[in-house]
Amino acid sequence: MSDTAILFKNISRHFGEVKAVDNVELEIKDGEFFSMLGPSGSGKTTCLRMIAGFDRPTSGQIILYGQDVSNLPPYERPVNTVFQDYALFPHMTIAENIGYGLMIKGIPRPEREKRVEDMLSLVRLPGFGRRKPSQLSGGQRQRVALARALINHPKVLLLDEPLGALDLKLRQQMQVELKNIQREVGITFIFVTHDQEEALTMSDRIAVFNEGKIEQVGSPADVYEHPATPFVAGFVGTSNLVSGEVAQRITGSQNRFSVRPEKIHLAKANEQPAPDMFVANGSVRDVVYLGLYTRYLVELEGGGDLVVVEQNLKTTSMDVTGVKGQTVQLFWKKDHVNYVGG
Repeated sequence: MSDTAILFKNISRHFGEVKAVDNVELEIKDGEFFSMLGPSGSGKTTCLRMIAGFDRPTSGQIILYGQDVSNLPPYERPVNTVFQDYALFPHMTIAENIGYGLMIKGIPRPEREKRVEDMLSLVRLPGFGRRKPSQLSGGQRQRVALARALINHPKVLLLDEPLGALDLKLRQQMQVELKNIQREVGITFIFVTHDQEEALTMSDRIAVFNEGKIEQVGSPADVYEHPATPFVAGFVGTSNLVSGEVAQRITGSQNRFSVRPEKIHLAKANEQPAPDMFVANGSVRDVVYLGLYTRYLVELEGGGDLVVVEQNLKTTSMDVTGVKGQTVQLFWKKDHVNYVGG
C-alpha cells in the first residue's frame, strides 16, 4: 500500500469569482492524524468536501491511495465523514444507527450485531445499543456518529469540526479520546477545525489555511515554534510580531520577528540578562489576572507593545495587579526569536 493516503495536485475550487481553494498542493500520509486549520472561509472545509466527493475541483487532481478520485461520486470512495451535528436517525436505536450502513450492504444480522458491539466497545459505549439518540449526551452522540463512520472500515475518516457543539470540558475530553481511537484503528484521520488548541493537541501534522491557500504544513511544534508567515504567527496561539525601528532597537536588525508571550520573562529591577538574551525596556500598561497565569501588556520605550504571559506559581491577584504602571525590563532567549517573512 502507498505511504501516501491523499495527494492534492494543483487543486482549485472556484465559486464564480471567489477562489475558495487556490492551487493547493498537499500530501497526507497513510495513518496520519492530519488537521486542516484556519478561520472561516479559508478553504479548509471545501478541501474536506472535495476529498469526500461532495464537491468537485474546478481544476487539479485528488489522488486517494494511488487512484484519481477527482470525479468519483462519494459512494465510490473509501472514505466516511463525521459531521458536527451528528446526523443520527432519531427513531432508531444506537445499535441500528451504527449498523445502518452494514444493513444497506446486506451484511447478515449476526455479523452486523457482532461488528456493532465491537464498535460500541471501541468508542467506550458498551451496553448502549438499545438506547435512542435523545437519551444520550452530546459527547455520547458524537461517539455514536464516530462508530457509525468507522464500522465500514474506511481508509480515510473525515471529521468536519466534530467537537464544535460540545462544551469546553467535554471537548477537551473528546480530543484525547479521538486521538486514542485513531491510534487504535490505525487509519488516516483528516480533521477540520478553526480551534488552534484542538489542532495542536491531536495532530501529527497541521496545514494552516488562509484565503484559499496553505500558509504552512508541519508538526504542531513546528507550526507553533517556527511560524512561516505573519498570518501563522498571529493565528496559531498568540504571538508578538515586531519589525522596523522597534526590532532594530532590540535585535540590531529591522527584520520582522515573532516571539511567543510565554517565552518573555518579566525581570526584577536588579536582574541582569544572560549573554544569550535580548532585552527590551518598557512600562506595564495593562494586567489581566487569569488564575493559572497573568497576561501583561507592556508598552515599549520608543513605541510598540509586547504581550507577556507568566504562570502564577507564587503570586496572587493582588501581587500581579500591583505591577500596572511600573517600569520593567523584558528578557528572552535569542533562540526563541523566529524571523518571519511576508
